[in-house]
Amino acid sequence: MQDRPEDVPAQPQAQTSPPPGSTAPPAPANQSQAHHQPSALPMPRPEPVPGNPYPGPGTANSYGPPPVYPPAQQYAYGQPPGFSPPPGGRGTAGRAVLWAAVGAVAASALWAGGVFLLRPLGDDPDLAGYRAKANLCSAVDYSALRTEYAEEDSAPTHSALKHKAIDESYCSISLKKSSSSSYSDAYLSVQVDLHKTTDPSAEFTAVWSEYNQRYDDYEVEKVSGFGDEAYLVTEDTTSGSGTSGSRAVILAVRDGWMTYQMSWSVYTSSYETTTPPEVGDVSRWVKTDTRSTLENLRSD
Repeated sequence: MQDRPEDVPAQPQAQTSPPPGSTAPPAPANQSQAHHQPSALPMPRPEPVPGNPYPGPGTANSYGPPPVYPPAQQYAYGQPPGFSPPPGGRGTAGRAVLWAAVGAVAASALWAGGVFLLRPLGDDPDLAGYRAKANLCSAVDYSALRTEYAEEDSAPTHSALKHKAIDESYCSISLKKSSSSSYSDAYLSVQVDLHKTTDPSAEFTAVWSEYNQRYDDYEVEKVSGFGDEAYLVTEDTTSGSGTSGSRAVILAVRDGWMTYQMSWSVYTSSYETTTPPEVGDVSRWVKTDTRSTLENLRSD
């Protein structure tokens, strides 16, 4: 055995027996029991880092495995009938997607119920009691115009159309001052349309209120006392001389979904010996005859 130098400390030796004055724990009965014997001295539990109620590996003062979060709750009242849970349905996103779909279906069902239960107004035509006659000429009253045109037309022309969307009646009458007239002195036409599937109010207003956009010689005046809306359209290109040109008067009426026009027109060349009546006079006659004709179309 070699002598060690005095300045080299002695190497520690493995402890094979407890140090003097200490008591050694009893030896295990066998090796298996030694592995499952709990430690006699508990390990100190460090305080968790503030703000982290579940410290775990990778954090300061961490200890033990990360906590196990409670499983996501199922629907409180079970799955909605007729729907299977979508992927990820156990999470918040899955429930949001599912209930969004349920809400859309419910809203659609309510909307559809409103459509079938309440029925839009567009499905109920407002015909205001009018009827479209197969022979409209039998209902046309032109007594006021006969102040100027005494000769009655014995064979007026008429036509009619019936369809699920519209009923239409038309009448054309030749006006003569007397039986000696070789040709018609003027012309009168009447048309009635019953709109059964669409409300004609917007189109009626557009066509008649702006009638003078199409023809510079026409003047438009909105008049009252006829249905829901009425326009008087007049034309006079004779310049007051009555020797050339034409004159015209149209009264257009809308009452609910019924539209009506009475039109008078004349060419001064048709009058052989006299001039045609003034537009103002004919306008009064057309208004009077329109009132009585519309009444005939409602009473029959």
